[in-house]
Amino acid sequence: MAGRGRVWRSGAVGLCLLLLPLAGCGGGPSPTGTAMAEVQQVLDRRSAAVLGHDEQAYAETGTRSSYADLRAVPLAAWSYRLTALHPDGAGATADAQLSYRIQGYDKAPVTTDRALTLSRTADGQWYVTYDKPARKSGQQLWDQGKVTAVKTAHALVLGVGQPAATLRDYARLADTAVPEVSKAWGTGWTQRVVLLVPGSLNGMAGLLGAPASNYKGIAAVTTGEAGGSGQAPADRVILNPEAYAILGTVGRQVVLTHETTHVATRAHTTAATPLWLSEGYADWIGYLGTDRTPTEVAPELARAVEAGDTPEDLPADQDFGFTDDPTRLAQAYEGGWLACRMIAAHWGEDRLGAFYRAVGAHTSRPGAVEDALRTQLGTTLPAFTTRWRDYVRAQLGG
Repeated sequence: MAGRGRVWRSGAVGLCLLLLPLAGCGGGPSPTGTAMAEVQQVLDRRSAAVLGHDEQAYAETGTRSSYADLRAVPLAAWSYRLTALHPDGAGATADAQLSYRIQGYDKAPVTTDRALTLSRTADGQWYVTYDKPARKSGQQLWDQGKVTAVKTAHALVLGVGQPAATLRDYARLADTAVPEVSKAWGTGWTQRVVLLVPGSLNGMAGLLGAPASNYKGIAAVTTGEAGGSGQAPADRVILNPEAYAILGTVGRQVVLTHETTHVATRAHTTAATPLWLSEGYADWIGYLGTDRTPTEVAPELARAVEAGDTPEDLPADQDFGFTDDPTRLAQAYEGGWLACRMIAAHWGEDRLGAFYRAVGAHTSRPGAVEDALRTQLGTTLPAFTTRWRDYVRAQLGG
C-alpha cells in the first residue's frame, strides 16, 4: 500500500477529479464516512443505555427486543466498534465488534463479531433493527432468550430456558468445586467461575459456533484462551443440559469440578501442554474425594487391559477428538487420569502440580514434557511411559 500511495500522490489532481462526484476534494467527509460516524454514535448511545439500565434510551436507538434478554447479566463494560457499513437503499447492514466485561469475573473484555441491520427515519436518523452474531461467530447466551442469573460466593450461573431452582443447584455444585480445586492446585487464580446453561444441546452448540453433533453426550466444556497472560477474559463453563441431566449426583460434581480445574489452570495451560496432562489433571482433581475405584473410573481401559490390549503409549492429542469412536475417546481420558494419579501417588500431589506448571512454562510442545519429567520427576519419557503402562495394568487388574 505504501508503494501505491506514492503513485497516487504523483497524480493527485487527476485522482481528485475522478472522485469528485462521490466525495469531493479538499479533504471533506464522504457520505459513507459521515454515515459511519452517525451509526457509531447510535451504537455508543445504545451501549450507554445497556450499562445505565435505561430501557427508554435503549429503545430510542432501535429494537428493544434484546434489552430484556440481557438485562440480568451483571455488566461492567459494553461497547461496539463499527468496522464496516454497507448501504442498502434507505437502510444498511453493518459489521461491528462487540466488547463486554462481566462485573467481578472478566479481567479483560470478551470480544465477538456482530452483524447489524439498520434503518433510517424520515428525518435521516439511524436506528438498529437487528443485532445478531456475525457469520462464523458463536451466539451469546442472550441471543437465545431471556437470561436468568444466580450469583453465589464462587459462581455466576447464567441460564436460558432453565428454572431458577435448577440454576441454584448448579451454583451449589460450583461452590463445592472451587474450594476443592484450590485445595489441590492452589489459590493463585480468580477462584470464581462463570457457568452458562443454555436450554438444549442445540443451544450449547450455538454458543460454541459448532455443529450439535460435536457435543452430543458431552456434559460440559470450558472455553477460554489457552496460555493466558492473566489479562485474558474469564473462561466460561458451558453445560449441555441434556447430557448433564442424566448424570448422578457424583457425576455432576465430578464434571463441574473437572471444568473448574480448567478455569484454574488456564494461565499455565499452553501449546506445550499435551491433552493427556490437561484432561488427566482435571479428571484427577474431579475424582478426588470420591469413592470411585480405578475400574469404575476407567471402565473402557479396564476392558482393554482384560483383553490383553494395554496401550503402548500415553494418549495422543488426536485421541481426544470427538469422533465416531467413543471408546477411543474414553480410553484417552482414562489413560490421562491414570497418568496423573500415578504421579500423585509416586511423586506426591505437590510434585504433580509443579510438573503441570513446568510443562506449561514452555512455549512449544517439543521437549516440554521431557524437560519437565527430568527437572520435576527425575525421570525420562521412556521410563515414565513404561511405569505408566505397568501402573495401568496393576490398577485395572491386568
